[in-house]
This record gives sequence, C-alpha cells and structure tokens, in this order.
Amino acid sequence: MNTMSIKKGDTVVVLSGKDKGKQGKVLEAMPETRKVVVEKVNVATRHQKPRKQGEEGGIMKKEAPIYACKVMRVCPKCNKPTRPASKVGADGKRVRVCKKCGAEI
Repeated sequence: MNTMSIKKGDTVVVLSGKDKGKQGKVLEAMPETRKVVVEKVNVATRHQKPRKQGEEGGIMKKEAPIYACKVMRVCPKCNKPTRPASKVGADGKRVRVCKKCGAEI
C-alpha cells in the first residue's frame, strides 16, 4: 500500500541533503515512487533546445523530485516540523493532526 503522509500543497522542511533546513511548498506528490517535488528545493539545471519556431531555448532551472522520507510536514499553527497523526473528525472522516500542538492540518 503506497500511502504518504505528505500531500500536494503541504509546507515541508528538508531533513537531509544539500538543501537541509530549507522550507517549501509541495508542488507534486508521487506516491507510486514515494517522491515529492518541493518548490525551490533540489533545483536541477537543464539545457533545452528550442523545438518549435519562436520557442526559447537555453539553460532552464527546474525542481527535481526528492524522497518523501527526507522531508517533514510543518504545522501551520505552531510552525514546527511534525509527523502528522490521524484522528477521526466530527463528520467521521480521517483528519491529520499535529502531534506537537494538536491542531488540525
């Protein structure tokens, strides 16, 4: 079962690697490969050739995916990195909860 606690739109902090300590928003989550694309983190340089007339070529910078285990969710209320817990909400659906302050994520 490929479930991840990190979803698109979450704010995360990088735990290891060259971008350690950087915060950013998750642009894309890929549960099948257990990777996420975080804005302004793991930026790769691509050399792109113009394919169509009028299209610009050159050196492009693009975010590359990183493993989801290398990032941790940041609580919007207490602004601390936390591993989200899950509880059953008032309507009977599962909701993510901050382990540090108890706020709904």
